[in-house]
Amino acid sequence: MKILVLAGGLSPERNVSLSSGAMVCQALRERGHQAALVDLFFGVDEDEEELMGLEGRYSAPIPEELKKVAREAPDLDQLRASRPGPSAIGPRIFELCQEADIVYLALHGACGEDGRIQAALDLLGVPYTGSGCLGSAIAMDKDLTKRLVAGQVTTPRWETVTVTRENIGQLTERTQLPAVVKPIASGSSIGVYIAKTRQELERALEESIHLGGRTVVEEHIQGREIQVAILGDRALPSIEIIPKEGFYDYANKYQPGAALEVCPSEIPAAWEKAVGDAALTVFRTIGLSVYARADFIITEDGTPYFLEINTLPGMTPTSLVPQEAAAAGLSYGELCETIIQSSLEAWKEGR
Repeated sequence: MKILVLAGGLSPERNVSLSSGAMVCQALRERGHQAALVDLFFGVDEDEEELMGLEGRYSAPIPEELKKVAREAPDLDQLRASRPGPSAIGPRIFELCQEADIVYLALHGACGEDGRIQAALDLLGVPYTGSGCLGSAIAMDKDLTKRLVAGQVTTPRWETVTVTRENIGQLTERTQLPAVVKPIASGSSIGVYIAKTRQELERALEESIHLGGRTVVEEHIQGREIQVAILGDRALPSIEIIPKEGFYDYANKYQPGAALEVCPSEIPAAWEKAVGDAALTVFRTIGLSVYARADFIITEDGTPYFLEINTLPGMTPTSLVPQEAAAAGLSYGELCETIIQSSLEAWKEGR
């Protein structure tokens, strides 16, 4: 099968996406597929095309440096300046997509996980992996997701605000502490802060202005961090995250050894069922398909508090979904193959 792996893009999660894409591309080649890794933002320039042609992408070496995630998020302003024009999509991208049997979306964050690429591929009639455009767009919006599932699953109290220089003082004074501050549409814990003091809260809100201003301010729930992958119509064995320092932020997610990850989670069977059922409820309520990963905090009494759901979870060397799949007896390559086959079935059924 000819598979185009789309990665990179213009998102704070760009480096994570490139790592996911490199690993997926390698695994698909090992399973006998023709797989090409292409950066959504840069596409294929004229020199590259002349050198190898579009078909040459399917045999091009996969850079080893892409497989590891850099400790810091990318400088998007610098990235934009490196390529002229306002487009977030590089040249020949859609031509490459139309020549493939399926597009494997290894994108994370804006312009990848938010439904826009999915909508474009739908209009082109090109199959792709994961959920459709509407479910993807809903899941990317933390506030909208919570509104839809509140009452069906337990979620921390939250407020969604637009932070400005003018209202930051008022927000700082009236917010109950401790609180979690997070951008409304971002992932990989970029821009996420746990504020225990007014000073920490003010700094977190100031940072949120740089990430667009639309911000979820959420009740901080004390408990165990449990994440559950959904594959098809079942919940995979959950995984517990225990950071060695701080909380499960960007650095702790992607630097090997920064967090203890226990899979399957060492929790009572009743808790495992409850968190798996809650993940499936969210998955079905917002109309997702194929796979996703839901994040929870479980309190001492076994109550799972739903935080968010990711429709294109990471596939890096330290990512959680591959670990959960392994606990269910699926190798990394088998997981990629399952995602592709399930996506093709979903495509035929109109998702």
